[in-house]
Amino acid sequence: MLQKILKGILIFFAVLIALAYTFGYDYLFKGIRETYLRGETGSSIDDGAYFKSHTIAKGNSAPWVKDSLYNKKTLPKSLVEDLKQSKTASFLIIKNGKLVHEEYWDGYNQNSHTNSFSMAKGITVMLVGKAIEQKKIKSFDEKFSNFFQKYNNIKFGKSLTLANLAEMEAGLNWKEDYNNPFLPNAKAYYGKSLEEAVFLRDFKNQPGTQFEYQSGATQLLGFALRKSIDKTVAQYASENLWQPLGMEHNATWNTDDFGMEKTFCCINSNARDFAKLGQLFLNDGEFGGKQILNSDFIEKMRTPTKLSGEAYGSGLWINNDAVVKHYYFRGLYGQYIIVIPEKQMVIVRTGMDKRETFDEKGRPVQVEFYVNEVVKNFD
Repeated sequence: MLQKILKGILIFFAVLIALAYTFGYDYLFKGIRETYLRGETGSSIDDGAYFKSHTIAKGNSAPWVKDSLYNKKTLPKSLVEDLKQSKTASFLIIKNGKLVHEEYWDGYNQNSHTNSFSMAKGITVMLVGKAIEQKKIKSFDEKFSNFFQKYNNIKFGKSLTLANLAEMEAGLNWKEDYNNPFLPNAKAYYGKSLEEAVFLRDFKNQPGTQFEYQSGATQLLGFALRKSIDKTVAQYASENLWQPLGMEHNATWNTDDFGMEKTFCCINSNARDFAKLGQLFLNDGEFGGKQILNSDFIEKMRTPTKLSGEAYGSGLWINNDAVVKHYYFRGLYGQYIIVIPEKQMVIVRTGMDKRETFDEKGRPVQVEFYVNEVVKNFD
């Protein structure tokens, strides 16, 4: 009797595995291995080491100059309580180009590398802007089908532009859901092939007619970038961002099994180096006396689009409705690089906040709370 039960169980799992491979859900096995079997319930900021990756090499490091008041002023109690409750790993404040405050929790420190998640979307757009500046890509108005001709044969595909992808107006048949393992985000994150996960998907809208945040859009943008340069996206990021910004550490960019970077997410770096990306925007693209990115392009990225309800630009979330205006890179579970122009401040927060709530435009309300608390106490 016991043998029959065991045999039945084995047959059941064999059929289940066969069906998973047949219908393209074999990535679920990696998802289970890299979550539940590690004691996690889903993706986490420490995932980087469990995926293939390319190195984003630093050059000569230029550490942050510490302000004379560095860490002499404590964070307000209400903010500290919130940061602890939200499982924050790091919280940094830069003011007038100097490090004013940094604090870490739960064993993380200034050398800890954590997953950017979707903050990488903004970095991908930055790299496309650099490729346009270097004339490797014509412009953001260039058709995606110029890079991949098969899109001429897809309804709506022939009208898709790089700007549509950067501004989240692609119209893809893609539901942005991080909790459902059968939807495309999970396949892109855990799967072997990004081409299989993202390429030649159907469209549900004419590109450029509706705002909808979709990771697939930024991954397609990454494919166009990769086809335009004679190196990996990580190498290009090293040459055009990590080295000229004097980052303190090498970073890694997770890839699929074929070496394509997950340009919708997954740069593993530390809080201090993330902060330099925010400072680059405060400086209108200049850093260390050199123009790293074109100032007009920087302005384009932080200019909100009408279709987003003035809440999103090109790779960046924007809140000009707030008393203290700000814009920011945003990643899952509360990864933020927040730029506050009128106060010459940059805030970086990393961690595992699973309690995110959003305003009517889809922006996490926690960001405005961080901005208000920091400005009130450090201005």
